[in-house]
Amino acid sequence: MGHGGDVVQELTTDHREVDELFQQIEKTAPGNSERKRLLDQLTIELVRHSVAEEMYLYPAVREHLAGGDNLADREIADHARVEELLKDLEERTADDKDFDRLVIKLKTEVTSHVQDEETNLFPQLANACSQSALNDLGEKVRTAKRIAPTRPHPGAPSTPPGIRLLAPGAGLVDRARDFVSGRGR
Repeated sequence: MGHGGDVVQELTTDHREVDELFQQIEKTAPGNSERKRLLDQLTIELVRHSVAEEMYLYPAVREHLAGGDNLADREIADHARVEELLKDLEERTADDKDFDRLVIKLKTEVTSHVQDEETNLFPQLANACSQSALNDLGEKVRTAKRIAPTRPHPGAPSTPPGIRLLAPGAGLVDRARDFVSGRGR
């Protein structure tokens, strides 16, 4: 499954890529610096994905689903927990005593969130929206991921309009830092 298509296809593809990165981390020996490189790549993918969902998916959930406000709020709370873990891991090296414990906790949080989205949220949204609306959301999510931050910013807004105003600027700064440092290559 490649990128493209409607919002459910796009985000599900992201989920599989994240699963693969977790598997690669698990296959790499504890303490190996490759684990940190893989975690940096995972962080980039998770942050971009989360920001895109917060910019476009969750507003659509609020608009189109019964109880959408509660559903979106719960998903955003999941993101906040993941972002805090990513921030905690950001400055740690692969041989840090808490690195592996935090990665396991991160995987547990992400896996639970993904399962909830794929079994509950995505089917509800697919039933509530036209295919055209789902396709439009997919394109908006892809665009948002291109300009989104690549590092965790736990204090940043997680709902529109704040996220739509600040995420592109934070993304630009993050991508510049990544370019200079070589992070994510």
